Amino acid sequence: MTFQQTLETQIKAAVEKLYGAKLESVELQPTRKDFEGDITAVVFPMLRVVKGNPVQIGEAIGTYLVEHVSEIEKFNVVQGFLNIVLSDSYYLNFFNSVEDFSSFGKVPQGKEALMVEYSSPNTNKPLHLGHVRNVLLGYSVAEIEKAAGKKVYKTQIINDRGIHICKSMLAWEKFGNGETPDLTDLKGDKLVGNYYVKFDKEYKKQIETLKAEGKTEEEAKMQAPLILEAQEMLRKWEAGDEETVALWNKMNGWVYSGFEETYKAVGVDFDFYYYESDTYLLGKDIIEEGIKKDVFFMKDDGSVWCDLTEEGLDEKLVLRSDGTAVYMTQDIGTAVQRVKDHPDVGGMIYTVGNEQDYHFKVLFLILKKLGYSWAKNLFHLSYGMVDLPSGKMKSREGTVVDADDLIAQMTDTARTISEELGKIDDFSKEEKEALYRMIGLGALKYYILKVDPKKRILFNPEESVDFQGNTGPFIQYTYARIQSILRKAGEVSLEASGALDLTSVEMHPKEKELIKIIQQFPETIQLAAENYSPALIANYTYDLVKEFNSFYQNVPILATDNETEKTFRVKLSKAVGEVIKSAFALLGIDVPERM
Repeated sequence: MTFQQTLETQIKAAVEKLYGAKLESVELQPTRKDFEGDITAVVFPMLRVVKGNPVQIGEAIGTYLVEHVSEIEKFNVVQGFLNIVLSDSYYLNFFNSVEDFSSFGKVPQGKEALMVEYSSPNTNKPLHLGHVRNVLLGYSVAEIEKAAGKKVYKTQIINDRGIHICKSMLAWEKFGNGETPDLTDLKGDKLVGNYYVKFDKEYKKQIETLKAEGKTEEEAKMQAPLILEAQEMLRKWEAGDEETVALWNKMNGWVYSGFEETYKAVGVDFDFYYYESDTYLLGKDIIEEGIKKDVFFMKDDGSVWCDLTEEGLDEKLVLRSDGTAVYMTQDIGTAVQRVKDHPDVGGMIYTVGNEQDYHFKVLFLILKKLGYSWAKNLFHLSYGMVDLPSGKMKSREGTVVDADDLIAQMTDTARTISEELGKIDDFSKEEKEALYRMIGLGALKYYILKVDPKKRILFNPEESVDFQGNTGPFIQYTYARIQSILRKAGEVSLEASGALDLTSVEMHPKEKELIKIIQQFPETIQLAAENYSPALIANYTYDLVKEFNSFYQNVPILATDNETEKTFRVKLSKAVGEVIKSAFALLGIDVPERM
């Protein structure tokens, strides 16, 4: 039983003894920083069963708790808030009870699995800035859910078919002159993306020519030879034309290699892949079953719909009158297929931009109506756009901000700032480059993940690589500082087995505050998992680091003659470092031993 559970039990016992009433639950929260206390019990909800003045009720419960709970030292009541002060011994005992802070807060995985989908790019262009936020969010949420006790499968669905893919294929066929990634020394996704851009430029030229001949813009767009050829290529692909499929396989292969290189650079991975070319026909049989169950209805023209008006939405098309599927049909089929492939999946998280909010509301409702038990555990991890400061964006003709270019820019920015600080002059060239990359990626990831996913972000690369404030490099620098302390500690035995005898230690308020924040890590992991929010982990880590730096400035860690005190402070520093490293791992961020 945790202390919070013990406290809740004792508060219920106090209310029953003092007032003859039974509480169903007790609201506990951390005490606000401007009041003395560690845990606050909120009295106001108790007034439903206990009549009286909330301050007097709080005083009576506080007095009872001091008499019955040894860990409680004193209390104070502010309006309807009972602020409880815990004893130093409580925190020291907690600190001594944790054998390994490197795994602290993580829960063993259960049997039911959660599938997290992220990235899901098109194979006609490289990964871009929008994908960066997507993959960072999806990967981090997957890691947080694992730490909270879920079995997690990471997946993506690659959009490898359709007219967009044919545009790149056709442009390469017409203008490529046999170019390959090897011949051009270009990543495959960049090479294919260049031909998508080339198609767009040539297509626009044809549109202008047709408009000059008297066609309307709409007529010109539909009649331009290039678009007609691309549509014909799509028909050939769908018919299984050997040459078309071979070209499709070749160019998609180039793109997949490029994607993998970018994923590796960003530091994310996947357990399973799905391809739209395999899934685009899924779902039709489910629609047929849904018609029989009256989940769907057929209109006079033969099209099939789902009526969601009672749920405040509208009617949704799920099958066209010619029998062809729409994206909704495919997504229904893919969701069902994933559970068939992995029967232990009990829920799914879709990491997709907020422009698809409506689509996922409809998808989840339809799956519930179809009677799938896991449909109640579906979540759309919706996120806002990422913008760069004016002038940083590339024109549409050259695609949006490239993920590889962004990583390179972050590394360069980290290099410039680190060299100005001049603290790594003794590093080898290889060590410096590895550090610049770690700092640059850490800055990028932290800047994006510290913000609530739903909010739109203005990403400033220079601002993110700041060694002060709520940034990744500031936290990385603090971790490196802790490692320096541990190296200087030298003779202090950090590996000594058994608990420290801390009876001779008089805790400094800064030490107590540090342990208090460390103790909140397991709860923070669970809260972040419940809310699918890496921002909670990021900002928890910043609070821990701020408190450690205050401790570092106010408490002599090594400059004390009391060996027990010194060992305690070194071990406390080590614990903080391990929690930082563990928390940052949940965000996909590495930490340096030196910086």
